[in-house]
Amino acid sequence: MDNIQLYLDLTFFTILGLMMFIALWITFERLFLFKRINIESYAHIELLNIDITKNLTTLSTIGANAPYVGLLGTVIGILITFYEIGMNDSLETSVIMTGLALALKLTAAGIAVAIPALMFYNGLLRKVEELQAKYRVYQDLSPQAQTLNKD
Repeated sequence: MDNIQLYLDLTFFTILGLMMFIALWITFERLFLFKRINIESYAHIELLNIDITKNLTTLSTIGANAPYVGLLGTVIGILITFYEIGMNDSLETSVIMTGLALALKLTAAGIAVAIPALMFYNGLLRKVEELQAKYRVYQDLSPQAQTLNKD
């Protein structure tokens, strides 16, 4: 049980930190792609959709699951606290509250990862919708523009 307690924070903070790093990486990669994408080079809107929605599922998954990762760490921390209380035959309030407070920090960390990840995801979805709309406008205007140029 001591090994679990020793590595609990390190393990879960590492996982949450990795999730946040991946979320930031995907966000910046997508933003750079959106800035340089040329919608005129796509023959069909579905080909455009494939390129612009790549990795958004991963970002959404991180946002949806980060609180659960933090909650799992919290539950394990609470179990360790109760185990120690049972082993020491002690009902000191300070021991209980300290253990619970330390366990809850993992839930807070999970929420701190999830909120920005979901904000990034929603912002990127908006950019995807804008690019799709621009593509439709381009496709609608292309035949008219070609007809006007022939006259």
